[in-house]
Amino acid sequence: MQVELHQSIDEIEPALWDDLAPSDNPFLSHQFFSILERSGSASRQTGWTPLHAVLKDGNDTLAIVPMYLKGHSYGEYVFDWGWADAFQRAGGDYYPKIQVAVPFTPVPGARIFLRQGGGERLVEVGYALQEIVCRLELSSMHVTFCMEDEWRALGRSGFLLRRGIQYHWENRGYSCFDDFLGDLRSSKRKMIRKERKRVNQDGIEVRMLQDPLEVAAALDAFYPFYLSTIDKRWGSAYLKRSFFRMLANEMSDKVVFAAAYRSGRLVAGALNLVGADTLYGRNWGCLEDYDFLHFEACYYQAIDHAIAKGLKRVEAGAQGPHKLQRGYAPALTYSAHYIPNESFRQAIARFLDHENREIGERMQELNQMTPFHRTGTDENS
Repeated sequence: MQVELHQSIDEIEPALWDDLAPSDNPFLSHQFFSILERSGSASRQTGWTPLHAVLKDGNDTLAIVPMYLKGHSYGEYVFDWGWADAFQRAGGDYYPKIQVAVPFTPVPGARIFLRQGGGERLVEVGYALQEIVCRLELSSMHVTFCMEDEWRALGRSGFLLRRGIQYHWENRGYSCFDDFLGDLRSSKRKMIRKERKRVNQDGIEVRMLQDPLEVAAALDAFYPFYLSTIDKRWGSAYLKRSFFRMLANEMSDKVVFAAAYRSGRLVAGALNLVGADTLYGRNWGCLEDYDFLHFEACYYQAIDHAIAKGLKRVEAGAQGPHKLQRGYAPALTYSAHYIPNESFRQAIARFLDHENREIGERMQELNQMTPFHRTGTDENS
């Protein structure tokens, strides 16, 4: 297997990339990666240096793997700060490392774009990826938010395996929002209705925008909202203003924007992208504080939209156990990590063994905490 490394997404033909990448997920398209890179959001200057791998079998392209050289661990959502600190205290250079990911995007999806029928060669691809790490003399490679079959294959090739938890909403054939509420215990139905009513009492109207002109205007106005959320939570804005403008101009057919208006003035917004059967929540911003508006714009409007459009699920991003009480169920996420240094690898393996047991126990607890009816229990409990 031959490996070519490319320092820009635009060095790879869009048709080739999109022929291999799953078409049901907009974040995996050549266009989305190109917007991230051309806007300067994912670049050497921001610590995300493109290094995409094209794997060939003779003259035929077998796989494409979106990769970045990382000079830090920001914007990844699978945290390895402790690993970096330990490696550097032992005298090693943890950075740069290789990140196989969609930058700033904790959306599960394929990370190895394989030629049709090439699934049986995933393990072989895993060995090729390890060879890249060794050839470049790097500390590690991290494949984050990958699919479970990729995860298992990478584990067989020698990657260490890690799991995490997100919260996704599943459409159980609902015909309307009240249909969904009917699946919940009484106390949770009342809570959600109370939260939605409060937003309405504050004089706020939330509309889901899909018209290209409306989307373009909303995304152009959204940047200060995005910055306000970043300042409150993380303190470092990764996405440039030009990213939102390019997204509106080039991928408006994939954007669903929840725009919250008060007296005709935009006061908050939530950016979503839509795939073949899933609505993906990405960025939220609000310049003023309104009770429950975040839940309305990011969760309830997303559910409403998914039901109306017949979508199967809503994935509302990373973290957030508060989503559980609003009808979003726990879902496992997967990442794989290759560490060639044997002593460091053994230490991380011990950590992951303990962490994975905790994740398994946590999933059992969370599944008992969902707000849906349970057979043989009091619906008001």
